[in-house]
Amino acid sequence: MTRIDAHHHLWDLARREQAWLDGPELASIRRTFAVEDFAAVAGGAGIELGVLVQVLPDADETREFLALAADSQLVAGVVGWTDLPAPDVAEALASLREGPGGDRLVGIRHLVQGEADPRWLCRADVRRALAAIGEAGLCYDLLTYPHQLPAAIETVRALPQLTFVLDHLSKPPIASGALEPWATLLRELAGEPNVFCKLSGMVTEANQSSWTVSDLRPYARVALDAFGPDRLMFGSDWPVCLLAASYDDVAEAARELTAQLSEDERAQVFGGAAARAYRLKF
Repeated sequence: MTRIDAHHHLWDLARREQAWLDGPELASIRRTFAVEDFAAVAGGAGIELGVLVQVLPDADETREFLALAADSQLVAGVVGWTDLPAPDVAEALASLREGPGGDRLVGIRHLVQGEADPRWLCRADVRRALAAIGEAGLCYDLLTYPHQLPAAIETVRALPQLTFVLDHLSKPPIASGALEPWATLLRELAGEPNVFCKLSGMVTEANQSSWTVSDLRPYARVALDAFGPDRLMFGSDWPVCLLAASYDDVAEAARELTAQLSEDERAQVFGGAAARAYRLKF
């Protein structure tokens, strides 16, 4: 099975401003990260392909990522961005697909975690956009905090024809050690068969300077029990993960957290689930 990193980022500060990196706590990753940088760290960890995920709410960034993917043997798919409340989402998706690398568009993501309305996903205009994404044969990546999961559950149930992929386990409060209400909500979401989940983003939700695999294990166990290895996929969240861990550290933690699985089950977590959810062609 091809080993896939289902969630990584890239950014070029000379090409596009990244205002979200301005805080002092993010100074260590306020630099350009190119596809060659990703190739070096991923290859060292045995990863053969990656899914490049949007950073900014900017369709031009998505076009750039698609063009990059067209010239790369490493980027198997792009999860891009389009303005979901806009009335022309279907046309916008078609436009992205018509450009260079358009065949590498595998999903869309919106930064729901930044929306003040916890029921943003339930808005009529958003639901119409999500339906258009499903009709286009694409996935939708859910980027939420735990308090936004009830709206995510309602939305997933309302759109059974759309495949959803939950990023970063919905960012549970790992640093505090609390499991509830996150665990109950995650299990409810996993009860819907059209949802996958990424085993990603955990080290930055833990205590970034002192986390251990033991800190992550209760959250990974809930996700594995809820989704099973067939719907759980490894993602590094590189280079954001560098705030707390190296790429090798993140990959090794994921291997330890799935050590109890059979070889076939681990192959799903480290490639098979991502390939199926995103319909990757390689």
